[in-house]
Amino acid sequence: MQDAGYVKKAFAGIARRYMLANHVLSMGIDVLWRRKTSSLVAAHQPRLILDLATGSGDLARELQRRCPNAKVLGADFSLPMMREAQAHHFSQLVAADGMNLPFQSGAYDALTVAFGLRNMASWPEALQEMSRVLKTGGRLYVLDFSLPTLPLIRPAYLFYLKKIMPRIAGWITGERAAYEYLCSSVERFPSGSAMEQLIQNAGFTGVKSHRLSLGIASLYIGIKTS
Repeated sequence: MQDAGYVKKAFAGIARRYMLANHVLSMGIDVLWRRKTSSLVAAHQPRLILDLATGSGDLARELQRRCPNAKVLGADFSLPMMREAQAHHFSQLVAADGMNLPFQSGAYDALTVAFGLRNMASWPEALQEMSRVLKTGGRLYVLDFSLPTLPLIRPAYLFYLKKIMPRIAGWITGERAAYEYLCSSVERFPSGSAMEQLIQNAGFTGVKSHRLSLGIASLYIGIKTS
């Protein structure tokens, strides 16, 4: 279980500089990950898309650009983060906790969650709630950090994750402790086959994973069965 109260406080503290920190820490590669995700979403021409844990709206804006005929709604439980989304010209927003979404069952054709599932109180319960609000045949897209498996890449990345990233993020945001938590959560978060199994257990089939940038991030896609 994640500490939802701490997570909410942490994101409130880093909201103003969150987007900048992401781009600096990933050297801009996070932009490519969101483009990849949105292009796969657009291929199925969904009409209603929910971007959960939308944060500053980076993915929601890209989804709207790639899916101009769709309605994209961003949801987040952090009001300061949503104010950043508004400041960057995305305003289709609703305050919502991923553990208890205020939407009818079977409402959405596609649901995306980028770097947000990891911070929810219960990963299995959050995935069940995502399944609930998707239509039968609707698609789930989970984009998050993972750990590289290559022997030379993995230790170097873990060193960067634990020692370097919190320092740089602390300098940018003034909230080093928040990033020490966020970075440590990456190592605990399931990835690869473990995440695929979690998604399958929530009622999704055809679960596939795409390892991005040598496994630094992964994109998981599942189809709701019923």
